[in-house]
Amino acid sequence: MSQSAKPSRTSTRSDAPVSAASTKAAAQRLKMRRELASAAMELFATKGYEATTVDEIAAAAGVARRTFFRHFRSKEEAIFPDHDDTLVRAEAVLTAAPPHEHPLDTVCRGIKEVMRMYAASPALSVERYRLTREVPALREREIASVARYERLFTRYLLGHFDEREHAGGSDDPLLAEVAASAVVTAHNHVLRRWLRAGGKGDVEAQLDHAFGIVRSAFGWGFAAGAPISSERPAATARAGDDVLVAVARTDAPLNEVMRTIQQALKEA
Repeated sequence: MSQSAKPSRTSTRSDAPVSAASTKAAAQRLKMRRELASAAMELFATKGYEATTVDEIAAAAGVARRTFFRHFRSKEEAIFPDHDDTLVRAEAVLTAAPPHEHPLDTVCRGIKEVMRMYAASPALSVERYRLTREVPALREREIASVARYERLFTRYLLGHFDEREHAGGSDDPLLAEVAASAVVTAHNHVLRRWLRAGGKGDVEAQLDHAFGIVRSAFGWGFAAGAPISSERPAATARAGDDVLVAVARTDAPLNEVMRTIQQALKEA
């Protein structure tokens, strides 16, 4: 038995350095990407976007041209050094979501990682916003980055439909895409307002307010965890003789209960 235990202890010890080395490499990669982005931003601001070359960006960052292209495919890509890592963090939020959390709330928490990326460096974010307004190529790059988040959130919401709401229907992809787009749009609206104010103000509180609006408009039709069978309705209501009787599970979302009651009143 002692012989069989040794390989396990050995493999455990060997796994730790690999993980530590991987984490260190990722941190160094992000550090270099940010340094290149900072050099690019400074040159774009002083020389102008069109007049700045990749060679100049690399030289300003103190690295060779080939190092630049190990991190970015083009100079416009250098303006957004954190989006790849932020997308990974947003996806991690979705993956680790509590089983009973409303899927739309999970998505809202996921996109908060994007806001935190901007809020971590307000002055840099404000300058980047100014540049993206002036340079079409940078604006197009920003739009492409936003589309990646929308696709991630759409896929997540598609996996959390409540079958009771969509039995026999074909609106699942539409609602998922519209809801994901609404979350991203709410985030971008608050972000732009914050950037126009010079990066000042409680941006997370503004974001939570915007998410509340999205949740009230698009929160229906999704179920936490696995889709729920249509055999157990979350709420039922019957109206008659000026009396309304409603029965609901204790874990039923309030907006679903209210919608059921409203429907019963209409049919009375």
